[in-house]
Amino acid sequence: MLWFAQFTAIFGFSFAFPFLPLYIKSLGVADPHELALWTGAAGGASGFALALLSPVWGLLADRYGRKPMLIRAMVGGGVTVGLMAFARGPLDLVFLRLLQGAFSGTVAATTTLVATGTPRARVGWAMGILSSAVALGSAVGPFAGGLAAGRIGLRNTFLAGGLLLLLAVAPVILAVREAPFQRPARGSLGVLPSLRAAGGGSLAAIAVLLAAQTLLQLAFSGAQSVIPLKLIAIVPRDTATVTGLAFGVAGVASATAAVLYSRVAARTGYRRLAAATATLAAGALALLGVAPGVVLVILATTLTGFCFGTIGPATSAMIGLEAPVAVQGRIFGLSASATALGFALGPLLGGTMAGVVSVSAALFTTAGVALLLGVLLSAAAREPQR
Repeated sequence: MLWFAQFTAIFGFSFAFPFLPLYIKSLGVADPHELALWTGAAGGASGFALALLSPVWGLLADRYGRKPMLIRAMVGGGVTVGLMAFARGPLDLVFLRLLQGAFSGTVAATTTLVATGTPRARVGWAMGILSSAVALGSAVGPFAGGLAAGRIGLRNTFLAGGLLLLLAVAPVILAVREAPFQRPARGSLGVLPSLRAAGGGSLAAIAVLLAAQTLLQLAFSGAQSVIPLKLIAIVPRDTATVTGLAFGVAGVASATAAVLYSRVAARTGYRRLAAATATLAAGALALLGVAPGVVLVILATTLTGFCFGTIGPATSAMIGLEAPVAVQGRIFGLSASATALGFALGPLLGGTMAGVVSVSAALFTTAGVALLLGVLLSAAAREPQR
């Protein structure tokens, strides 16, 4: 049920999100440099708000349960995405993206709910299955959204995305049961004291993984916000359809990687697999920077999706294995903040580089971030005990 709810929620988000540059252009921003800057601002606004509030939601999850936080995230996301259909200009869109980040966060809420209710030996597998819902929703959503945008218009595409998010709440309310958990007593240890008490370098291990998740999302969202700008230059007439196709195929590759990665990680270890895949992602992003045509852009985007579909669940599983049970909600709240910070900075970095220098320079920059991620995982991360 959580897989289905997460798939539907991400489908609703990605039904509209990849078309932010096209929507901003339809709101009257014609200059390419201004379009790139507004795209970066709108793309990053949600991440900044999510980064600030995710620790609060994580604290409330530990105290009042993970299921209520998931319901809150889905309702908040559905309402804000639907309201984007009524934006009067790019500033309205940026404001609504801020609200979306403040009240959504479905991935973090679902991840916490699954991690706390899964036997330790199956955490890696569960993270992969859950990530496949995110990846598949991200695959089908843009493709369906691209087709819908050409028929019902971009505004109605945002409205439909919001409705899909609200529909995804139903199975959570009706069918999902949260595993029993013990609410923290008054005066119980916080996150840092709990990690110090756990010993064995747990605090340093979690810190490295949080930094890795920031870099991962920085590279991913930075590239995702710039790829439509590259496609606008290559195919100005059918950009929405081609963008949907590119993100759709990449999402399928990401979902496939998320399901299969745990088998490889069982032999190589999470750390080695994530580090090697981050280096491969850097090469794919650099290839995007020099790709001259649509076919190569789609192929490179697909390879990038496969890489990120491996690294994401691998780092989430490592955090789940490192985090003490009593503070898992708060640690996954910090994980959501780290991811959201990258989600905020990525579009700003990509949009600014594309607007000031060029789209290719923006993609080369995201490739550098992915390479830095590989170095960090290889040099500073550790393999958790399973």
